[in-house]
Amino acid sequence: MIGVILPDEARFAEVFDDRVDVELFPEEETVISRAVAKRRTEFATVRHCAREALAALGHPPSPILPGERGAPGWPGGVVGSMTHCAGYRAAVVARAADLASVGVDAEPDAPLPDGVLEAIARPEELDHLRGLPPGPNWDRLLFSAKESVYKTWFPLTRTWLDFAEASIELHPDGGTFRARLLAESPAAAGPPLREFHGRWLAAGGLVVTAIAHTE
Repeated sequence: MIGVILPDEARFAEVFDDRVDVELFPEEETVISRAVAKRRTEFATVRHCAREALAALGHPPSPILPGERGAPGWPGGVVGSMTHCAGYRAAVVARAADLASVGVDAEPDAPLPDGVLEAIARPEELDHLRGLPPGPNWDRLLFSAKESVYKTWFPLTRTWLDFAEASIELHPDGGTFRARLLAESPAAAGPPLREFHGRWLAAGGLVVTAIAHTE
């Protein structure tokens, strides 16, 4: 599913239910040792996806540990992103020589809970949503796009990005979106980050978004 909205440079793996036969590395076992069963299977399944995606780049299995702010710790020379929601887990990776950062997110194609849209959307985004034609749950798609924006931003800057610091414009005809970045990126991140461009797909009761940043 997510492969439809990824560039050729990316490799991915996805599943639509949890794997109960995944063997974790000892370091991963330590991270998840106190988690409830649901969280444990979710954690293990998405790492199964990550290892399959990494294998497609020629990397042997290795621990994938959550680092600062929960961002996955990828092998050297690799960028990537993981996502999970009810009924879906996926991981996407690429060589850092090919892509500067990747962010992906999956969500159920259902309305956001009461109060969430108002908490995450800027005024112009609310106006934008009201003008969109019938389609997927645009509020949930907006949320997913913002999640993909953050997952792309953080590895580049190592700084937080609030929901209000990205303004999303969804393009219903082309399955794309544009994110204007309203926060100043650190000088260490290179040229100022002004925009991300991403793609989205709604199918099978899910909405998925992806950003593959090349600069």
